[in-house]
Amino acid sequence: MGKKTKVALSVGAAGIAAWAASKVVAKPVPREGKKALDFENPIILARRGGLVDTPEHTMAAFTKSAELGVHGFAIDARLTKDEEIILFHDETVDRTTDLSGNVSDFTLLELKAADAGYGFSDDNGIFKYRDQGEQVVTLREILEQFPHMFVMINLVDAPDTYEGSLMPSKLWGLLDEIGVEDRIAVTSPYDEQTDRFNLYAQHKIAIGAGENEVKKAYAAYASRFGHLYNPRADLFRVPDKKALFHYGSDSFVQFLSRLNIPIYFEAITDRETFTKLLNAGAAGFIVDNPELALEIVQEHGGE
Repeated sequence: MGKKTKVALSVGAAGIAAWAASKVVAKPVPREGKKALDFENPIILARRGGLVDTPEHTMAAFTKSAELGVHGFAIDARLTKDEEIILFHDETVDRTTDLSGNVSDFTLLELKAADAGYGFSDDNGIFKYRDQGEQVVTLREILEQFPHMFVMINLVDAPDTYEGSLMPSKLWGLLDEIGVEDRIAVTSPYDEQTDRFNLYAQHKIAIGAGENEVKKAYAAYASRFGHLYNPRADLFRVPDKKALFHYGSDSFVQFLSRLNIPIYFEAITDRETFTKLLNAGAAGFIVDNPELALEIVQEHGGE
């Protein structure tokens, strides 16, 4: 046996020994469950209220999806110039309204005067929601209008912006005032934003994993050191696949399940993938087309 072979075998043996020792010492600690996430069957959340037949983040969208029977909404939150929390995805108002500029350049009153249905067109290219009175919606309005809905709030302002720096405290103040802790989850692509929010909320509200936390969990799972992973989030919101990461695999869903972390999949559009993820143990789906998603879940035996 050559010297290099002996060294390789020694390194391999040391790695196995370290893994075995860590398995003895470290035990996975499941995340404490949150009431807001306590659903018996997989749930459907309408993304931005629903994007297929109605303008996003409008009362028309939320009302239609609620009538279809969705379990809740997955919405994006931004701050206006006068620091009001509104439901808006883009940094600018250009795509969806008849205004132009950054959301943060307008007061709530100015945004309320805009046509929130202006940019929406149907499959035939008809702008049927223009001049129909659709307005920008505030977070307070949606929480009060639909008091029994689960709402997943996504903080899209970056933490290094003025709006992003204010949002965690502003959001907690509103949620605490209304008293909706048991039907809310807060997510963000930025782990820093949910960490900041949790400084105020003190674990009273379900927190979603940001991009870095998701990668950290997947790396732990893909290695043989998943038992060392200490989750810092109550839920995961991910696509089926992203680059080399296969979040929709049975084993990854089960890995999170053992830690009491439900996983919600978004950007799923076909029946085959829906069914595969339901069989894997998906906790729910964030969808553009709630009608199709509800139909598939019901066929699968859900509510």
